[in-house]
Amino acid sequence: MKKIITMSLVVASMAMAGGNVNSDLQAQIDALKAEIATLKNAKTQTVGVEQKSVEGEDRIAKLEKKVNEIKKHDSGDNIKFDVDFRTAVDSIDYKMADGSKAGKNDLFSNRLWLNMAYAPTDNVIFKGQLAANKAFGADFGNNRGAGMDRFDWVTNETLTDSSIKLRQAYWLYMSDDFMGTEIPWTMSVGRRPSTAGFLSNIREDDVAQSPLGHIIDVEFDGASSKFSFGDKVGVPGMALKFCLGQGSTNASPRFTNTGTDYANSANSLKDVTLGGIVFTPYDDGQFKLETTAFRGANLPGYNMTATGLSANMATLGDVDGAAASLLVDGLDDDNEFLSNTKMFASYAMSKTRPETGQQMLGSISSETGTSYWLGTQFPVEAFGGKLGLEYNHGSKYWRSFTYGEDTMAGSKMATRGDAYEAHYTQPITEALSAQLRYTKMNYDYTGSNGFFGAEGMPMTMAQAVGAGMGNVAVESAEDIRAYIRYRY
Repeated sequence: MKKIITMSLVVASMAMAGGNVNSDLQAQIDALKAEIATLKNAKTQTVGVEQKSVEGEDRIAKLEKKVNEIKKHDSGDNIKFDVDFRTAVDSIDYKMADGSKAGKNDLFSNRLWLNMAYAPTDNVIFKGQLAANKAFGADFGNNRGAGMDRFDWVTNETLTDSSIKLRQAYWLYMSDDFMGTEIPWTMSVGRRPSTAGFLSNIREDDVAQSPLGHIIDVEFDGASSKFSFGDKVGVPGMALKFCLGQGSTNASPRFTNTGTDYANSANSLKDVTLGGIVFTPYDDGQFKLETTAFRGANLPGYNMTATGLSANMATLGDVDGAAASLLVDGLDDDNEFLSNTKMFASYAMSKTRPETGQQMLGSISSETGTSYWLGTQFPVEAFGGKLGLEYNHGSKYWRSFTYGEDTMAGSKMATRGDAYEAHYTQPITEALSAQLRYTKMNYDYTGSNGFFGAEGMPMTMAQAVGAGMGNVAVESAEDIRAYIRYRY
């Protein structure tokens, strides 16, 4: 009897505490039920056992009522938050084609991500992320870089101000059976997770997001639907994902003298759209191969005029892209060092399709670019950290959609030339980690970080100097970063 009363008091005190006690409270109730069942089924009956069982059952009924009250209270607290806060210092150096230099040795910044999620049912999830990204003591306005600081693809990857902006917000529906085929599938719509994708996530020390990081790393609004065929066809992890996105919207502003709010505007860029697939031929947890193919339509850029680049962007044409990326996560299960070592290789291509009478990347013809990327990450057992080494190379007309890449000196994946990187990530506590990263980009051609018009035209450094552009053509860039990151 004392044992039952003691357990009842413990459970009751936990119920009164509220908060996140549901699981503990339920466990105590289950234990109390088991105790009563034992008493009921005991072969040797003692006086008063039946009465004790009745008393215990009454207590269970009261406790279950308290559990229901707690669950009812918690159901109003729908969204759960977690915090990702990073303080970094970057040392940036540029060498120009004419030999001049530029840089900043002490660029301090704070980046805040407020992650939120809620699953009202087992097959529907909402996820969101609010963000702020700013330099110390600075409030960079809307018009820096001809307004490109606030371009929707990079609005949260650029140092701006202390305002909280939307980085992600989408719902995800999951089902084990697509129209009776027994094929698991998902559907998602919103501001999707489209930065720090597959392989790029390794250096970022994050879970891989939706795209392949070799060729897409920008914020995007859109939809995706994934079908998992692995169990159906007997190939581990085989899946096909369809993706649609919109990178800009042509719409007249409100309160103009025309009165046509949000109608198509002849004076604005056309809607920028993207459609493609991500196909995973194989993924057994150790070996993972992902491929992608897509087309970006109505892409913008600047035209070349007699006095330089045009004042306003124009719609120039389409770009096709494709990539195949392989990750080996663990080289030998019998060796701890090798089992925690990652190696990867990736190959990608891009192809421009200019509209009639337009130039893309400075050419009226369709131009093809290629890139390859190699890397590894392995444990440093003495300190419990991870060291990564990466190299990538891009050709003359290589053009990636990686404007949102987390590098202060420009996208290393966009490099037309050679890029080298080393990064060491060290856990400090359960919630704190630190990273030291070195990124070096040597450019064979100009225009690596431009858009799709004349600003992306490739010239050798000698050609740039000969054209009087040596002071604005970056020959090499490097970024040394150290950060401390809190995640909980």
